[in-house]
Amino acid sequence: MSGTTAAAAQRPNLASVILLATLAGIGLGLAKVATALYAISLESSPLELGLIAGAQTAGLLVTSLPCGVLVERLGPVRLFCLGSLLAGGIYQLVPLVPQPLYLLALTLIVGLCMPCRLVSLNTVFMQQLAQMGEARAGWFRGSQMIGMLLIGPALAALLADWRGPAGSWSLVGLAFLVPILLAPLALRADPAPRRQAEPLSLAAVGRQLALLRQDAELRDNCLLDFTVQATAMFFSFFIVAITVQDFGWSAQQAAALLGGHGLAYIFALFFLGRLFGSRGQASFAVSLLLCAAALLGLGLTHQPLLLWAAGLVLGAGLGTLQIGTLSSYARFGMRLGHGRIAGLSSLIGPAGSMSGCLLGGLLGEQLGLQHLFLLLVPPLLAFLLPPLLRGRCAFLSARRTAP
Repeated sequence: MSGTTAAAAQRPNLASVILLATLAGIGLGLAKVATALYAISLESSPLELGLIAGAQTAGLLVTSLPCGVLVERLGPVRLFCLGSLLAGGIYQLVPLVPQPLYLLALTLIVGLCMPCRLVSLNTVFMQQLAQMGEARAGWFRGSQMIGMLLIGPALAALLADWRGPAGSWSLVGLAFLVPILLAPLALRADPAPRRQAEPLSLAAVGRQLALLRQDAELRDNCLLDFTVQATAMFFSFFIVAITVQDFGWSAQQAAALLGGHGLAYIFALFFLGRLFGSRGQASFAVSLLLCAAALLGLGLTHQPLLLWAAGLVLGAGLGTLQIGTLSSYARFGMRLGHGRIAGLSSLIGPAGSMSGCLLGGLLGEQLGLQHLFLLLVPPLLAFLLPPLLRGRCAFLSARRTAP
């Protein structure tokens, strides 16, 4: 068998990668809603509910960078299976002690395991993007979102009705174990772990983080990803409170707006990737301007139709920007190492999401939650400045060199 044929035989098909990402997203969505329902059934205080909600993200922030080092050494299959086994096993322990603080502790521990799965999936998808084409850059994230936002929560509600909040955990754990069966097929594209890969250490993690200081383009992409995630999470987390408390909407109307926004985001991830391939810079600028216009609408209007239009436009714009950041991460991975970049991306996204929640929590009472949408406009528009400056510099340089 020739080298090319052998490489093709080792390459996973796109369907297996997308299916694994969807299954992983289902587990996340199922666990998130099951945790919230179980915490409510334990009569947790508002403070305990908030800590439990943030515990998994906090754990993920701690171990994302170390997993970026480990995936280079262990390979994505072993790291994904390790994280899935640990998370699935821990979820079996949840109903043993019906106390909110116990649930908080286990949720934090599960969060420490999640980057094993996320970094492994991100690493392989980055490697395959060169063969798949950047038009499909959003498919991986889109399939995760379908599992996490649409299928997982619906299953969690069905399980809670069938077995009660405390009886769902064996099946939640199973949802994390089932993807292990597909992992060897979907993640087989990665070569055997490199013997020269450095072992996990504080120095190795520090060098990974130092990439942000050394590479300005990577830093800019991470800042954009951070801003996109913060904006998306702020909308998702607070739009229900804004529309129900301030505008008198019903919970069903607010949930419909949130669902429409999510569907627009997913639609962009799956179907708008070609825009970046053919008109990348123009699509980037238009997406930023659309997001800014949508945020202005969300921050200033009380009209239901305008809020719906702004929510849909914001979802599509953020999804298109996400395609750009994912494509850039893949290109940086080819130059700097896919595992290291996957670790960084798994850190930046959740950090942005947490910041979006903190924005509302810290400033919402003083400024009003709706007005905070306006604060998100300048950071997004600031990303238009570097291309404009580069274009101006190129124009001036051309004039100086003209005869």
